[in-house]
Amino acid sequence: MFVTGNESAARDLGGGVRRKILAHGEKMMAVEVSFEKGAVGSMHTHPHVQISYVLEGKFEATIGGETKIISAGDTYLTDPDVPHGVVCLEKGKLLDVFTPERKDFL
Repeated sequence: MFVTGNESAARDLGGGVRRKILAHGEKMMAVEVSFEKGAVGSMHTHPHVQISYVLEGKFEATIGGETKIISAGDTYLTDPDVPHGVVCLEKGKLLDVFTPERKDFL
């Protein structure tokens, strides 16, 4: 299944964060999340495994109480129900991949 860049509109989540659903199916989902400098992806948990890849920018990421600075080319994995969040230090984008798909995003 192919999804072209203009098939899905980005949704403004407020606070300088926009989310664009990319390819997805019952078992997996890819999401592009854009952040303005200073925007916050609040600490949260969910029952999905999440891998995030930094497409551009710089972020302060916290996973399970550990905080690191990550930038373009870096990636992280979050296991189910582990608290995690980010603060955008330089305007950027994350590619988030979830398994199974986030039905709450659809």
